[in-house]
Amino acid sequence: MSYGETEAVRGIDLEVRTGEIFAFLGPNGAGKTTTVEILEGYRHRTGGEVKVLGEDPAGAGRAWRDRIGIVLQSNSLDPYLTVRESLELYAGYFSHPRSVEETIALVGLEEKADDRARRLSGGQQRRLDVGMALVGDPELLFLDEPTTGFDPSARRQAWDVIAGLRDLGKTIFLTTHYMDEAQRLADTVTIIAAGQIVAQGTPEDLGEREKAAATIRYRDAMGEEITIETVDPVRELNRLTTAALERGEELDGLEVTRPSLEDVYLDLTSTTEGASAE
Repeated sequence: MSYGETEAVRGIDLEVRTGEIFAFLGPNGAGKTTTVEILEGYRHRTGGEVKVLGEDPAGAGRAWRDRIGIVLQSNSLDPYLTVRESLELYAGYFSHPRSVEETIALVGLEEKADDRARRLSGGQQRRLDVGMALVGDPELLFLDEPTTGFDPSARRQAWDVIAGLRDLGKTIFLTTHYMDEAQRLADTVTIIAAGQIVAQGTPEDLGEREKAAATIRYRDAMGEEITIETVDPVRELNRLTTAALERGEELDGLEVTRPSLEDVYLDLTSTTEGASAE
């Protein structure tokens, strides 16, 4: 996708499998939103080939739109409609909608069904957003930053809802800035930076995390913090703990860590953006 001489998306290649949660990550200005809008059929690309549910979104009609659901980053709820009324309204846009009562239960708003949208908390309004996307019983659901602004408790509740959608057989295309969200939910993670895909894989192996050196930290008998980098943490831990037991000492604060998904993300995006700026 180009805007004049600016290439916002540089011929990326990705594939989303049926029934998975696919997390699409990238900093602001990386081309993430442009890509998603092309996939949703809201933006016409300047080149390349795209198939979503077997059709080109650029020319897909109402029958295709019947098969997708979209949760935008900002909601457009009518503040004076109740939860039930909002879902009944949206259900009318689809040829084979899901039961409104079933949808209310899916997003956990049974006790709020007769409350007006303006009286819902931020987390409850976001649940209603998801419900409005689900009421058409879509095969594919686009979730754009679904938990932005949530407190930790509301975010974890939302994660349970999203994971439950996968259990229903839905395919979910998730964009998020939260690395722990991608780590918790995604089957596949793709990172875009400067209009290009810089990494793809599972949350566990992205950027070859499973091969990266582990960091062992502890405090010795003198209280000094010791840090050891090793590619064989099991053997190193065995050596350290055996020696400590022989000396009758404790390894206070002992912890073993590998690079987190956030570490990998920051490394990949900063490297790419730096190269692009040059």
